[in-house]
Order: sequence, then structure tokens, then C-alpha cells
Amino acid sequence: MRNSLYLIVFSLLIVLAGCGLETKTLTEFYEKDLNDVTKIVIVDGSTGFKKTITDNNKIEELLSEIKDIKFIPDENQEKREGWRYSIALYQQDERTFQFTMTEIDEHYYHTEPDIFPIVNEMYESIDVQEE
Repeated sequence: MRNSLYLIVFSLLIVLAGCGLETKTLTEFYEKDLNDVTKIVIVDGSTGFKKTITDNNKIEELLSEIKDIKFIPDENQEKREGWRYSIALYQQDERTFQFTMTEIDEHYYHTEPDIFPIVNEMYESIDVQEE
């Protein structure tokens, strides 16, 4: 009986320890200064094509639109396959941060407001040859 109680308490502690994720914004996830980003690469997960933004005005425009979006942890943190867009931030030629619309640091989130339309619109508006 005593062993069962210990097992239950231990199981609850493991479950509670895994729930330590909290709602954050991109600004809170990004450990550097967003003003120092010099390049953004957006990869379309359905085609594999990528577009690169190096124009400072476009970088500032996108970052200002997404920096305060709330990334809210999903209850279900089971591994998933695929993603719609991946965004990589660079300072000079160093990639400093990368995330998808639903995953940051191997944890799954939904966003408020929805980040997808903002990134999709930016991706579609970038007038460069897809790589």
C-alpha cells in the first residue's frame, strides 16, 4: 500500500514538472536584441522553398507585427510532424533563433493572435526568387 502511494506521488510530481511551460512573446523567447536582426529567412514547410529578407524596413515591419504575439503552450506536447513556416533570425551571418508557427525549443504552442496570417502575408509579399 505504501509503495502504491509513493508511486502515485512520484507520478504526479513528474507530470507537474513537465507542465512548467508558460505563455511568452517572441521578445521574451529571443535572448538578444530584436533590433540587431539583419536577416530573416522564412521557409515554406509545404514546398521547401525559402525567402530571405535583408531589407531593414521589411525586417522591422515583420518583427514589429510578431514580437508581442503570445505563444501559449499546448496541453498536448506529443511529438508532431511537419510545419507550415519556419522563421530563422540572423545577426550578420549567425543564426540566432529559429522557430515555427507552432514550435519553439521543441515545445508546442498556439498563438494569440494567430501568427500564421501575418507570416503568410509577408512571405507572399516578398518579391524575390524562391530558393
